[in-house]
This record gives sequence, structure tokens and C-alpha cells, in this order.
Amino acid sequence: MRRSLKTIGVCGIGLIPPTAVAQQATWEQMPRMQLERQFAGPLKDTIVQRWRDPTDGTICYLYLPISAQHSPPQTGGYVQYGANTIGSISCMAATVPAPRR
Repeated sequence: MRRSLKTIGVCGIGLIPPTAVAQQATWEQMPRMQLERQFAGPLKDTIVQRWRDPTDGTICYLYLPISAQHSPPQTGGYVQYGANTIGSISCMAATVPAPRR
């Protein structure tokens, strides 16, 4: 089953439909993951980012193009990427607790 990055990114692990999340909070009010590292991607103009969930320490790697066209922000702060393929995500439970800040 294919899921878009938009669905996974907005819904965490994709268990909640994106429209349900959009009705509960605006994008600006949603909690943030912590960017830990950024690497050059395997292809020109792509990157790999390592993000950590500060609540449970989950680690996610995102593979993204450096830029992707999208619509102007809609009500609630969301944008639409249309048919663009904007990347992929892979998450796993952390084997080491998140660093204290």
C-alpha cells in the first residue's frame, strides 16, 4: 500500500486521516521534531535529514529534494504539493534515549 509523504508527515505514522488532523490544529500549533543532522543526498539537489521526536526519542530519516513547488498556504497553514513526489520517510524506535536539553 502506497502512502504519500504528506499523509505520513501530517499524521505521524499514517493511522489518522490527514483531514482529521487538519481539523484539530493549525500547522503552526503542531509539535515539532528536532533536526539533528543533515547530509547531502545521493542525487544532486537532494538531502537526507535525521529528525528526533523529543517525546519518545523516535528517529526519522527524510530524503527530500532541496526545493519543491507548492501552493500558497491555505487556511490553517497547510500547502498542497499536487502531484510532486516530495521525498520519503523511514522511522524507527531509538535505541538510545533522546539527549536532554
